[in-house]
Amino acid sequence: MQRERELSCGVVIVAAGRGERAGASTEGPKQYRRIGGRPVIAWTLDAFATWGKAGPIVIVIHSDDEALLETALATCRPRPVVTIVPGGATRQASVLAGLKALSEHGVDYAMIQDAVRPFITPDLLDRCLEKLSAGFDAVLPTIPVTDTLKRASAIGDVQETVSRDRLFAAQTPQCFVLSKILDAHEAAASSGRSDFTDDASIAEWAGIPVALVEGSADNVKLTTRQDLLMADEKLSGRRIDVRTGNGYDVHQLVPGDGVTLCGIFMPHDQSLLGHSDADVALHALTDALLATCGAGDIGDHFPPSDDRWKGAASRIFLEHAAEIVRRHGGVVMNADISLIAEAPKIGPHRDAMRQALSQMLGISLDRCSVKATTNEKIGFVGRREGIAAIATATVSFPDGFR
Repeated sequence: MQRERELSCGVVIVAAGRGERAGASTEGPKQYRRIGGRPVIAWTLDAFATWGKAGPIVIVIHSDDEALLETALATCRPRPVVTIVPGGATRQASVLAGLKALSEHGVDYAMIQDAVRPFITPDLLDRCLEKLSAGFDAVLPTIPVTDTLKRASAIGDVQETVSRDRLFAAQTPQCFVLSKILDAHEAAASSGRSDFTDDASIAEWAGIPVALVEGSADNVKLTTRQDLLMADEKLSGRRIDVRTGNGYDVHQLVPGDGVTLCGIFMPHDQSLLGHSDADVALHALTDALLATCGAGDIGDHFPPSDDRWKGAASRIFLEHAAEIVRRHGGVVMNADISLIAEAPKIGPHRDAMRQALSQMLGISLDRCSVKATTNEKIGFVGRREGIAAIATATVSFPDGFR
């Protein structure tokens, strides 16, 4: 039953609801309420963006919430690339809109996730993907029902106690072969059915067997104001391990037509000499990032003896280092570069450099700093024989990271 090839997996995050049971708030619907200092949906997005196995992400939102989502995206580290589509009148209609958008990306699987389940874990996502890869067309994370269940009469007294045997509470992400769940949703819509409460029930209605995987007690859906308060308390008390890495690099100047610094080419009467594009700034920052998780230095990953990197753009090195940090669960908080050069003038290019760093690292512009100074005509820098760079990176890791 194992599938013969590794298939791609996309995500639909359902965020078009109004969250009325959470009460009114100036922050908007519950998916945009702040817990741990950030909107709920930002935590949910982080879980998929840092997982490493998710492909395209589609977010289904209410048409009134574009500005709220933009604010939430700005808090994500790294900021994920997402497709945003308007939702429908019901959750079922919103999911259908999201699945249609996801199908345009050509992925094989779909993970459908409630925006207000911010505590999804990589382990749970791995379990779901492993089950799909084993050949199942629909996978549902669940936890056994542990509370005693009562069925009540119309007037509110107990009619009977319901057996908990083989009863499970459904969670998200509910995961499917995309083509099959999309067909099922379209069939349900065409038949006039709009009363399904989750996507697994649509799969059941369409005759698609649904396999269960172990869910997580932490993977709660935030529904009420009390849920939000408890989540905020949990995240606000979460310990993190903040690490700082430093990097230094220098490259020789030779006659030429310009230099590349922080990914920006500047016309000049000299060029930097190096095996790659000799971007001394990005080389220093690459080492700084690698230092935060003990991953060696740039030469370990991109040795100058390897002809693959001859003339290569140094953004490749920096993005690789940032990916290593993310695989360890780290979030890049800040990048700071000091350039030491007599020429060319850095000031006119500083904003473009910061923009380039922001894009390469997936962090906001205010977390990227580029400074420059001369060496007062002292030493090799003062004689215009080379350019040096000092870089500092700050990264937060989950407490207990080794």
